Amino acid sequence: MDIGRAPRDRYSPAMGEITQLVGAVRAGNPGAVDRLVAATYEDLCQLARARLARGAPVTLLDTTALVHECYLRLLKVGSLQATDRKHFFGYAGRAMRSIVIDAVRQRSADRRGGAVLHVTMGREEPQAESRAIEQLLAMDIALSRLATIDPRLAQVVELRYFVGLSNDEIATALEVDERTVRRDWDKARAILYAELKP
Repeated sequence: MDIGRAPRDRYSPAMGEITQLVGAVRAGNPGAVDRLVAATYEDLCQLARARLARGAPVTLLDTTALVHECYLRLLKVGSLQATDRKHFFGYAGRAMRSIVIDAVRQRSADRRGGAVLHVTMGREEPQAESRAIEQLLAMDIALSRLATIDPRLAQVVELRYFVGLSNDEIATALEVDERTVRRDWDKARAILYAELKP
């Protein structure tokens, strides 16, 4: 399992400002989502690039499209459950994962002709792309199963693998010690490896 890089330093001077903006979004203040996305745009782009590095060839999404889709999800009333900057990036990482998986599913359906009768005329589907689609969907299913077994393990994977937080940042976000995060990461990797093993 590859570990993505974290977005820029989350302990920047803007941390308090982001937390205030997150609170404003949750309170439903007009324009708060726009201000939050503007303040975090570079971080969201970096997060999107890291996310797409694992699925871009099969999603047809680019960094800008993924950030904009994430923005549209933020606009939905009541969709932001974050309480501070770290939780916001956790939310953004989960939203981007969901957007990528939806795009992969749509691409897979389109390749099969959707609801249209599909007849193969002697040319086979490229195996590499099919394999990448299968791997992304299998990872999503495995992570969803992990969330039913132990939600915190799934959070650790999302925050580390998809969002790119360090163990220390995950410990702060989940209000546990760093040793617990390391143990959870090892346990989650073992479970996911067993789930994804052919």
